[in-house]
Amino acid sequence: MERNIKRTGLVNLLIISVIGAAGLIVSRYTSTFSGQAGSIFLGLGFLVAAVSYFQMRLEDTERLERLEFDELTRAKGSSSLFNVNEAEVFPAQRAREQFERFFLPGFTVLLFLLQAGGSYACWRWLKSPVVAKLNQPAVAMSLFALFAIVLFLLGKYSSGIARLKKERLVRPGASYLLLGAYICFVVAASIAAVEAGFSTFDLNAARVLGAILALAAIENLINLVLEIYRPRVKGAAPRLIYDSRLTGLLSQPEGIFTTAAHALDYQFGFKVSETWLYRFLEQAFAWLILLQLGALFISTTFVFVAPGEQALLERWGSPVASRGILNPGLHFKFPYPIDVAYRARTDQIQELVVGHKEGEAGEGGHDDGHGHEEESAPKQRHETVLWTVAHDKEEFNLLVASRQQNPTANSGVAQSEQGAPVDLLSINIPVQFRIKDIKAWMYNYTDAGALLERIATREVVRYLVSIDLMKLLSTERLDAGNELKRRIQERADQKPELGVEILNVGLQDIHPPVGRGKTEVAKKFEEVVAAGQEVAAKKLEAEGYAASVIPRAQASAAKILHEAEAYKVRTIAAAVARGGQFNNQLMAYNASPTVFMQRQYLQALSRGATNSRKYVMIGTNSQDSLQLNLEDKIRDDLLNAPLPAAKK
Repeated sequence: MERNIKRTGLVNLLIISVIGAAGLIVSRYTSTFSGQAGSIFLGLGFLVAAVSYFQMRLEDTERLERLEFDELTRAKGSSSLFNVNEAEVFPAQRAREQFERFFLPGFTVLLFLLQAGGSYACWRWLKSPVVAKLNQPAVAMSLFALFAIVLFLLGKYSSGIARLKKERLVRPGASYLLLGAYICFVVAASIAAVEAGFSTFDLNAARVLGAILALAAIENLINLVLEIYRPRVKGAAPRLIYDSRLTGLLSQPEGIFTTAAHALDYQFGFKVSETWLYRFLEQAFAWLILLQLGALFISTTFVFVAPGEQALLERWGSPVASRGILNPGLHFKFPYPIDVAYRARTDQIQELVVGHKEGEAGEGGHDDGHGHEEESAPKQRHETVLWTVAHDKEEFNLLVASRQQNPTANSGVAQSEQGAPVDLLSINIPVQFRIKDIKAWMYNYTDAGALLERIATREVVRYLVSIDLMKLLSTERLDAGNELKRRIQERADQKPELGVEILNVGLQDIHPPVGRGKTEVAKKFEEVVAAGQEVAAKKLEAEGYAASVIPRAQASAAKILHEAEAYKVRTIAAAVARGGQFNNQLMAYNASPTVFMQRQYLQALSRGATNSRKYVMIGTNSQDSLQLNLEDKIRDDLLNAPLPAAKK
């Protein structure tokens, strides 16, 4: 191997290491995302260039060893003196073979892990980064432009040497030099775009570089798998498995056919690039591309308007008066960009949300045909969400009126020291609408969807400061939704009108702010509401107790009064009856005193003998001694109880 080839490899290694370190420092100081992501490629290029340079030295040592052996063979005239083990004769060749057999696959695995880890780190880092203002953007842009020029010149020189002298070990480093040059150009352009007002250009460029890094990792993994099943041709130099075809394609896009031909030849083990099919595709590739572009151009003359949609046709940016509105079906027009059709879903119910949004932006949406992303259908929420639990990461709070009197209003505190009669309310109000006039929706305003959202937000803010919080959360929620619907519709119909019909304004997700720590508003609000409910329950319980006790007391008093009146009537009637009986008895006595007395005696005897034991004495001349037990007799049903029959 010539000395200038090794020198080229060493220069490539030094230049890419110096520029890679300088680019990382400048990127960190400038806070540019694309520059920091591009530094990963330069770091990987440094590793590839280092391994390539080390392999150059091994092959050069092997070449010198072969020359020495051939020189000794010619000098001695015979190689009989060297008939020993080949490993002992050619130690450099043995070292190179061991290097290619064990070290290169291991390095390729390491390279894959670094690429996969770098892409994953970029994805985690760029998912939700903290965007900071660029420091010294002019200086950074100049430095990256300088880095790009140096890498481009050296990369072009190295790739030219690799192509002309067929030095395969120079190609990996040259590819990374050219790729690094293009990345530095992209970083410089990103910094310029940020300074021009495109604040997300740098972040998006970094995300694209992260995606390319992921693709390079996938390609590296595929190369490792294919290397296992690659046919081995004796005498053919193996392809460097750490030499990325993707990197070569990105750094030298003009050599796409050459890269494809080398890949196919290497993988299949024969000259696929010399077959008639490959030659035909290589010659007719431009015509095939033109044919596809022509077919694509002709396809723009057809417009398919889906059911539920309408479209407006513009010719050179102006409405076509003769065509009007395109209804669902197939329509023909002049090819793009002469005629352009703008669609909108006029029959579908769309939704916008005033307040905190559910989920990430852009989920479940669709393009309304005017550059505004709308929800295609309201999201259904099946889970129970308490007031004390945050509904979203960041909630949207608004002021709402409060008619409750301040506790200090009647305590002699100055009016200036009293709290304002307002409260905070966290809202998430969906507004459902339908496009009723596509022309008004498309042409009257630049972004009708965003304008409708601002109108809805303004009307919600105005309405909430005029209604009591407790009424809004309880009895007047349905009326509030209807009133907001009416107000938003009136504002949307003002000239020039938006061309929408407001179908519903939902208030199902309004609640006090959750808060944190000592400011847990929702929890305190629930405690106050619970205390009010307990007071109302105690009051209703007392009213129920009073409603049950008073009628019973009144009934008991009426009962006692009626019993007293009845006793009075009975007593008077009994007295009158006894008085009348006495008069009748007196008349009977005066008529026959003896009969009256005898009769009274017998009646008294009859009354006294009732329910008493009687003894009948038959004989009068007997001298028997009788013993009478005058105690009360035990109950007859106990003594005379029938005995159960004996079992046989």
